[in-house]
Amino acid sequence: MIKTGSSKRLITGASVAFIAAFALSSCASAPESAEEAIDEVAEEVTTEAETEEQEQSTLERAIERGYIRVAIANEPPYTSVSAGGEVSGAEPDVAREVFKRLGIDEIQGTVTEYASMIPGLQADRWDAVTAGLFMNPERCEQVSYSEPVIVSTESFAVPEGNPGGLTTIEGVLSDPDVSVAALAGAYEENLLLDAGVPESQLVPVQDARSGMEAVESGRADAFMLPTLSLNDIAPDHPSLEITSFIQDVPPAGSGIAFRLEDSDLRDAYNAELIEFRETDEFREIMTGWGFDPDAGAATSMEELCAG
Repeated sequence: MIKTGSSKRLITGASVAFIAAFALSSCASAPESAEEAIDEVAEEVTTEAETEEQEQSTLERAIERGYIRVAIANEPPYTSVSAGGEVSGAEPDVAREVFKRLGIDEIQGTVTEYASMIPGLQADRWDAVTAGLFMNPERCEQVSYSEPVIVSTESFAVPEGNPGGLTTIEGVLSDPDVSVAALAGAYEENLLLDAGVPESQLVPVQDARSGMEAVESGRADAFMLPTLSLNDIAPDHPSLEITSFIQDVPPAGSGIAFRLEDSDLRDAYNAELIEFRETDEFREIMTGWGFDPDAGAATSMEELCAG
């Protein structure tokens, strides 16, 4: 049975009060000794409470606190953060509902760069990543993914008319003068590097707006990002156009990333996610953000992690 935070406080308070009364009654002539006894007992009880909390699993702590800490980006439609700090987007919206089914009522999001998401997860700065963090063999060795929620394609943002004729990564490889902007540490940057694109042809950027501006300013010939993300921000950049999906990039999928040791949390989440994917509510969330609600169920975490 999981103890609540309030019950811990009651136990701690009662323990200290009892020992304090005992110490004062038996040591009335030695107030300093009584105070020392109270301090020692308080320290012992606090240490025991801290140890008990450390022994709890991430799932137990999140249920007890009523919230779970997640890392997010600000890249609609995958993730979105309003001016008031409200977290939404396809993955956080799905995660919020699945966590509620586990007894966790709230998600607390921290916006961070993609390159920092897994290190931050491993350092316990958050409990999960809900940011469209696409699966690949390297990441799947570092974190434990849920079953996929999102499956999507990639495209280029290029100057209007696509003067370089870029439609494939092979086209980038064949011309050493072509430069491509990509989010630092994100799936696209790794995909380009894995395909053999030299770092000298990459222009690392921190967010989607910076990537579009890199193309507009001529610092990059193209900006690679998921098709839906590019289509979402394209109206703000009328001098650019979005290519059709990149033919030599297979569809990618993402799920929620957990620490490797949090297998109980991952398993509990998966059980609820698989059921939730069959509901009208899930379909409404996914279609509302422009995703195919059936695409995730058509593949699996094992297939996507295999690359």
